[in-house]
Amino acid sequence: MAKKRIEFMDTSFRDGFQSVFGARVSTRDFLPALEAAVDAGTTYFEAGGGARFQSLFFYCNESAFDMMDSFRKTVGPDANLQTLARGINVVALNQQPRDMIDLHAKMFKKHGITTIRNFDALNDLRNLSYSGERIAAAGLHHQIVITMMDLPPGCEGAHSPDDYSKMLRNILDSDIPFHSVCFKDSSGTVHPRKIYETIKAARKTVPEDMILHLHTHDTAGIGISQYLAAIDAGISRIDLAMSPVSGGTAQPDILTMWHAMKGTDFTLDIDPLKYVKVEEVFEEAMSDYFIPPESRMVSPLIPFSPMPGGALTANTMMMRDTGTLHLYPKVIKEMEEVIRVGGFGTSVTPVSQFYFQQAYLNATQGRWEKINPQYGNMVLGYFGRTPVEPDPEIVKLASEQLDKPVFKEDPLDILEDGRPGAEKTLQENGLPVNDENVFIASSCESKGIDFLLGKAKENIRRKSAETAKTEKTAAPKSVSTAAPALGPREYTITVEGKAYQVQVAESGGSPTVSSSASIPAPQQAPSASGQVVEAPTPGNILRLEVQTGETVNANQTLLVMEAMKMESEVKAPVAGTVAEIHVSAGDTVQAGAPLLTLNS
Repeated sequence: MAKKRIEFMDTSFRDGFQSVFGARVSTRDFLPALEAAVDAGTTYFEAGGGARFQSLFFYCNESAFDMMDSFRKTVGPDANLQTLARGINVVALNQQPRDMIDLHAKMFKKHGITTIRNFDALNDLRNLSYSGERIAAAGLHHQIVITMMDLPPGCEGAHSPDDYSKMLRNILDSDIPFHSVCFKDSSGTVHPRKIYETIKAARKTVPEDMILHLHTHDTAGIGISQYLAAIDAGISRIDLAMSPVSGGTAQPDILTMWHAMKGTDFTLDIDPLKYVKVEEVFEEAMSDYFIPPESRMVSPLIPFSPMPGGALTANTMMMRDTGTLHLYPKVIKEMEEVIRVGGFGTSVTPVSQFYFQQAYLNATQGRWEKINPQYGNMVLGYFGRTPVEPDPEIVKLASEQLDKPVFKEDPLDILEDGRPGAEKTLQENGLPVNDENVFIASSCESKGIDFLLGKAKENIRRKSAETAKTEKTAAPKSVSTAAPALGPREYTITVEGKAYQVQVAESGGSPTVSSSASIPAPQQAPSASGQVVEAPTPGNILRLEVQTGETVNANQTLLVMEAMKMESEVKAPVAGTVAEIHVSAGDTVQAGAPLLTLNS
């Protein structure tokens, strides 16, 4: 009897990049591997979206639209290219208004995409309705998503097979146009029996020819068993990747899955030897990229504190940059408490980032001493309905600290159109006003404008760059008899666990301190008087919203930080005058670093 063929999408070039390299991969580097995968027979690829949209502008100094064009040119006209969208956020970290949601679908269609997988971390259908409508209206295949995870021990009230079945029935009863359904487990924590029961029920609920798709990560080590359970239950498609971006925080490997299906009634129907060759090409293409060791590991703590593979490495990369990686075990453990009281939104972007940022604050400043603004907005309802009501005490704290009421309405209704502001910004900067630039300005904000102005810089963690940096600061291997060279010398010193690069001049010159991406410079010390506003988390200063001498109101935005893939506003705790600004745009800061001083 012929075996049943299980289809798969190759996620190597999107989710694989995000889960292993924090989405920081240059297009020119991966195209040879993509071409080899096409030659091996792959016809369905994840080609962008999610973090791989902003990251290209932020870190790779290239356009995501150009990347999608190159992808389509390489795979040919017939391949199915899929991207990932976050409901009303689409490919931004902040919610986008209706006109930008519509433009997102049109631009992705224009640049070669055929399918958009559309999810909402809260499983709030309101956040999927308009975005799904526009995806379908653009002539794209709309794959609607039900997000999944296992709750920490002792938690109940959501994320059961019955909950997922209820949501599926609600989707079918709604007027949202869609063509297939994906069950998305970004943390890889849903136990195989729950997978089986969920897919079995779904198979009985949807039309017989409806495609059911399962997505997971191997972070907890159960990805293959999840897929086998789903196959037994009637899944149509699964997501797989190739080495060096398979397993661990990414998807299970194509070859491993092929091997696991031996002796069953199912097959991937591939030539495994061809994929061995593809993986060799891919390994060589990525050989200069730094692979975080945690991305290759199975983490037994993930089922207790669900952290998506796609966010885990982005967070640890940021913690490396800010010298706080040693805090990671404490922060990941604190996530259990943050999830327990936060309403059980699925741990996937952007909610996973809300969880992680709040867990960081709990770990460093004391549990619930400070509410992260994004986490607070979530429990107050500004991102939609959480699966269950958040803990009333946390809601009260968030309302008091953010000075905001609980919100019960549709989040889209409070967003103004984005095109007028985006066009104004483009004009002010002397940039062409076209649909691509409007979308870049709206979804990527100041970093998108920097890219369009030619001010962006590549920030990809490469082994060769790390080696060059090490050799630059290494001690000489031999002693020269020649007279010492004049000029400053550089040393790396550590003070209270923080690394600084110190430049010492000849002839008694005063030492100076300089910084690099991985060695943050100490921030300017604040004056003795006035109220110091400190960084709530480690991160990068994205932009300043005020100037020295400016009068500000309480709760007015002072600056915007980027931390753990999220932008967050730092607001004035009191009314006053900006006496000093201790940071500049582009600076990397530690949590608790002085940002500004206000005189009341």
